[in-house]
Amino acid sequence: MGQAGMAEAAVRYLRSRPRTGPVEVLPRPELRCVREDERAPVDPAGFRRVLGNFATGVTVVTAPATGPEDGPAGFACQSFSSLSLDPPLIVFMVGRTSATWPRIARAGVFCVNVLGAHQGELCRGFAVSGGDKFAGVRYDAAPASGSPRLTGALAWIDCTIHAVHTGGDHLIVVGRVDALGAVDEDRPPLLFHKGRFL
Repeated sequence: MGQAGMAEAAVRYLRSRPRTGPVEVLPRPELRCVREDERAPVDPAGFRRVLGNFATGVTVVTAPATGPEDGPAGFACQSFSSLSLDPPLIVFMVGRTSATWPRIARAGVFCVNVLGAHQGELCRGFAVSGGDKFAGVRYDAAPASGSPRLTGALAWIDCTIHAVHTGGDHLIVVGRVDALGAVDEDRPPLLFHKGRFL
């Protein structure tokens, strides 16, 4: 049973259980900044090296133009995951210093394009800062948001921004899924492992 099947089974189980009363609300934890003397002694290079052992899929997150002077926005993203089946939510992380994120936030909508193993060069084009990332890139408009849906991607997930949370030097963006589709389920996905594509 895949991840989606397990989530669906969990939802069915929870709905079948009798309701015994209101759910107890736990107290909200105290939120505060981490002091310098509380920071874990982890070297950033070592952190990146060790976590690089975890292979991830690769996506390109796109958003439509928000004005006549702007083109569409997009960036390569490997920190993408499904989050919830009911309601349908996904999540991705983006660096707080990203120049592309403010444009996606302004649009309020985005499309996650799941890349295939044949799209390494396309991914590299969206991984750089500045320039016209869409030059020479073929795409059409995703049905709900109008965000670029990249030609040749294995799947696409069209979303509205649902919530944004802080997470250290990144933002955690939760998207509510409005439409989605798998274009080519027979091709292998593009994977990123130890600093290179597989």
